[in-house]
Amino acid sequence: MDKVTSSIKRNLTVPNFLTLLRIVVIIPLVKFLLNENYIGAGVMMLISAVSDMFDGLIARKFNLITQLGKILDPIADKLTLIAVVICINILYPSLLILVIVLFCKELLMLSGGCILLKLKIKPPAAKWYGKMSTAIFYTSVVTIVLFKAIWNITNKPMLITMFAITTAAMIFSLVNYAILFFKLIQEREKKEKDKKTDNFIDNDI
Repeated sequence: MDKVTSSIKRNLTVPNFLTLLRIVVIIPLVKFLLNENYIGAGVMMLISAVSDMFDGLIARKFNLITQLGKILDPIADKLTLIAVVICINILYPSLLILVIVLFCKELLMLSGGCILLKLKIKPPAAKWYGKMSTAIFYTSVVTIVLFKAIWNITNKPMLITMFAITTAAMIFSLVNYAILFFKLIQEREKKEKDKKTDNFIDNDI
């Protein structure tokens, strides 16, 4: 019982609360987007983006990094990303390619993470290119939403351009994570090989 209480207290942190907040605001965000309430959607996206920015900063600065936070943070990112892209695709069917790229990227990254865990390799923390693609995603969506909310403008060339940049950033991120994935596997294989060599030498001696 003491262990459970201690675990709960350890995970009751401001960063974890901010991460949970990002997950909670997905519901009103989707509702606002599908109802084309762009002001409400913009506010939700702003809350999500700000909380995403500060949860990691606070966790690192005040040493509040927890295992729960490491799990929840990427989940919150992916859920927000998927929810918004699906909504945008419903409103603008011509952006189907973005949805396809997103799901392929997330599916491949999830598969890669599972393979690493199966090989007993610790999956790497989020890298700058992953954070960059997320930042570009938020910037694109917030810009489009604000244009619609404030000026009632749906500039299709801008829409396509911004989501083309977002798609390119996702692909760039995926390629870099793929390089890291194979590097981690090669390092593990090298360690295993070195270990077998050392054991062989020890036995020979």
